[in-house]
Amino acid sequence: MAETKYIFVTGGVASSLGKGIISSSIGKLLQARGYNITIQKFDPYINIDPGTLNPYEHGECYVTVDGQETDLDLGHYERFTGIQTTRSNNITTGRIYQNVIEKERRGDYLGKTIQVVPHITDEIKRNVKLLGEKYGFDFVITEIGGTIGDIESAPFLEAIRQLRWEMGKNAINVHLTYVPYLAAAGELKTKPTQMSVKQLQSQGIQPDIIVLRTEHHLSDDLRKKVAHFCNVDLEAVIQSEDMPSIYEVPVNMQQQGLDATILRKLDIPVGETPQLGPWRNFLERRSKAKEIVEVALVGKYDLQDAYKSIRESLAHAGVYNDYKVKLTFVNSEYLTRENVAEKLAGFHGVVICPGFGQRGTEGKIVAAEYTRTHDIPTFGICLGMQMIVIEFARNVLGYADANSREMDATTSHNVIDIMEEQKNITQMGGTMRLGSYECQIRKGSRTYEAYGNQEVVHERHRHRYEFNSHFTEEYENHGMKCVGTNPESNLVEIVEIPNLKWYIGTQFHPEYSSTVLKPHPLFMSFIKACIENKGK
Repeated sequence: MAETKYIFVTGGVASSLGKGIISSSIGKLLQARGYNITIQKFDPYINIDPGTLNPYEHGECYVTVDGQETDLDLGHYERFTGIQTTRSNNITTGRIYQNVIEKERRGDYLGKTIQVVPHITDEIKRNVKLLGEKYGFDFVITEIGGTIGDIESAPFLEAIRQLRWEMGKNAINVHLTYVPYLAAAGELKTKPTQMSVKQLQSQGIQPDIIVLRTEHHLSDDLRKKVAHFCNVDLEAVIQSEDMPSIYEVPVNMQQQGLDATILRKLDIPVGETPQLGPWRNFLERRSKAKEIVEVALVGKYDLQDAYKSIRESLAHAGVYNDYKVKLTFVNSEYLTRENVAEKLAGFHGVVICPGFGQRGTEGKIVAAEYTRTHDIPTFGICLGMQMIVIEFARNVLGYADANSREMDATTSHNVIDIMEEQKNITQMGGTMRLGSYECQIRKGSRTYEAYGNQEVVHERHRHRYEFNSHFTEEYENHGMKCVGTNPESNLVEIVEIPNLKWYIGTQFHPEYSSTVLKPHPLFMSFIKACIENKGK
């Protein structure tokens, strides 16, 4: 296609309706038709990025290959489409204002009074078009965070209004709203959708397609009512019902012709409907998997979005091992030597989760000791890997005060410490080892086998502290092998105990690169070990 087409995805009535899943599904369906697509998220909050946000506020922080801390929806984009996102795929109000203020300080605006319109909106528009202009994508899908009516969203909506006017047939709006069911009346209500669309229209934007989020099937009469009141074609009123899995949403959207409607609205020939073969195979395997393997997530955030990518990666691995993975959160803050046997009873494997700060770390260490001494398959990720290392130092190497400098600045056995070049850092945001780094894997190790005998891999990081390589020899001599290292810095990336069934810790986050059609090899290997453990 000669010109990039733009699809703006907005939401109304309530947050958490699934704009990210709809955006990902649209991307998947267009991709299946052979188009080159990308998806970006515009978040209206004033934080520069979600890196400093508590996961209770916004779920997990996802990291792109180029080291940008981003919204968790970018994880959905990558898992659905298999594309790799970058820093340009997630922009916050904070970044927009920061860019404008920096330009103003440099004198780029030649003494003009800086205003929301045109300066802030122009910066938003520049970022919307950046990816399309730079890489020539056929489609750029832009999801606007929050809901219509949020005061923070106003500049983004104004920018969209201007862009749709400027781009004509090259831009459309897909608006996602909620249709609640009132049990007392036994009725589905369209009024919230009507009000949401009116609010969008008051901003100068007429939606081209409306996606109705619902827990109940909607009748054609109800869809006609929405079409009639909201000035859209009946074929452009799509329903997004609750599905057994988020991965069934693209198929549901395709069955209702969402991708065909998008193409028609953009004056593009529709052609044949793609089969989505590998995607449907995944769904078929998922539905056929009946046996359950039970895995504990040991962490401190009792919120499923806090470990979203880990949960999805374990689910992918379960499907490709023909098992359902049942995940149970175990709060490490309340885990002690006295109750650990009871809390971890019956699990076939344990994931020791990442995180920051001291809260819950001693519980993770207790879990690591229990799974090591009882030979339960264990996967320590980032801080989880560091807790495995500390536990080993305390209980095998005999260093009772072993710790990370993050938790105890005075420890004499700082088996986890800060990198030399980061000693002077005072800011919290964006000052870690972030993004993709090379890792060399020792031949013959369990990790090497898991990666299909690959010697070099690239994995994404998000951490400030590292394994202290002064202790490497002691660990190696006592049975914990440092089997993965960064060739440039020689920093330890992977540890494992080969004498156990499956006991591996990674300093990086493998969950960031697991997708529906390409599950991560370490999660595949871990789940296989859990299944074998169940059979014993």
